[in-house]
Amino acid sequence: MKISKELMKGSTVTLVLSLLERKPMYGYEMIKEMESRSNGIFQFKEGTLYPILHHLEADGCVEAYWHEEEGKRKRKYYRITERGSKLIAEKTQEWSVFRNAVDQVLGEGRA
Repeated sequence: MKISKELMKGSTVTLVLSLLERKPMYGYEMIKEMESRSNGIFQFKEGTLYPILHHLEADGCVEAYWHEEEGKRKRKYYRITERGSKLIAEKTQEWSVFRNAVDQVLGEGRA
């Protein structure tokens, strides 16, 4: 089932921060991890992910740094900041309240 762009747009920041809450990642790694964890539902393109990361970086919610593993090329990694951790906590609670309200409405009158 394909998810509408409008619904996706409202949750992308939360999803990205939740990945970075687990560990620092580079962009392509985030794209693949998101796709894997969602069983293919969330298939971000670079043109979607990088503007989100740049916005989060400008807001002080993530920070970027370069890292090079032995025998591999240098990659730009992103890690969540304290401000980002506070934001993900707020967004997670907001999502929980929203999801519960939607479930209440959708559940009314259904068997």
